[in-house]
Order: sequence, then C-alpha cells, then structure tokens
Amino acid sequence: MTTDGFTTCLWFDDQAEEAAQYYVSLFENSAVTGVTHYGEGAPRPAGSVLTVDFTANGQRFVALNGGPEFTFNEAVSFQILCADQKEVDFYWDRLTEDGGTPGPCGWLKDKYGLSWQVVPVRLTEMIGGPDPEKAGRATKAMMSMGKLDIAELEKAYAGE
Repeated sequence: MTTDGFTTCLWFDDQAEEAAQYYVSLFENSAVTGVTHYGEGAPRPAGSVLTVDFTANGQRFVALNGGPEFTFNEAVSFQILCADQKEVDFYWDRLTEDGGTPGPCGWLKDKYGLSWQVVPVRLTEMIGGPDPEKAGRATKAMMSMGKLDIAELEKAYAGE
C-alpha cells in the first residue's frame, strides 16, 4: 500500500462543493482537484455531489456531503498563522462574513460552522518568549480580544 500523508475530511450536509470553492478562494496554493457523485442506490440522489477533493494553502482536504447527522464543533479548529495585521484582518473579515461568527482570543466560526484560529506569528513569539511577566501580559491582553490586534498585544507585552 502506498500513502502520501494525511487528508482531512470535512463532513457537510450538502454544501461540500460550495465550501470547497469558498476555501480555495481564500488561500494561495489552493485548487479543487476532483469531484465525485452519488450513484444509483445511494442515500442521496444519483448524480448529486458526494465528495470534493481540494487543497487549501497546500493542505489536502476532502469535503463530503454526508448529511445532517454530524456538525463541526470547537474540538477541532484550523490555525492560520499570520505575518502581520493586514493578514489577520483579511482572514478574520473573510471568515466571519456572510454568517460567520466571531469568537474570543482570535477564534471564529465560518459560515459553515468550521472553527478557525487567526493568530499573528508575533503573538506566538511573545507568549513563548523568555520573559514570563511579558508573556503573561500578552496572554491577558489576548484573552480580552476577539480579533487579535498586534499593536495592542505589543503594548501589553511592553508593559504600556
């Protein structure tokens, strides 16, 4: 048997194709790479979309139209590490539009209910830094935010 890594399967009711197109539109190095359809005798109408294979930011996914039995929850989320505030704003704004829900500490749910963490790389540097007092201030500031604000995190880290 030959394998080449993992593919994340995302279970949707009937929005797999729409969701795949949405995620592909958000990230560079992304594309829909295949679509399969239900056949005769399946639990959904023959010819309707069963799966959509796609890459998002180079990561492989399959979106499955499996029905309403299962939904997303916060136990699984995708983390987007952002280089600057412009990237934080872009992903936050795009993922919360059209029915997405902002959450605390850089977390949000997109319009399909999938959880994301939009995190500036600089925050991971502050929290993981050698000074526990500075890291604590940055963490406290993060805990008070929805969308993360790098300038405010920097001020807290510096003790301002």
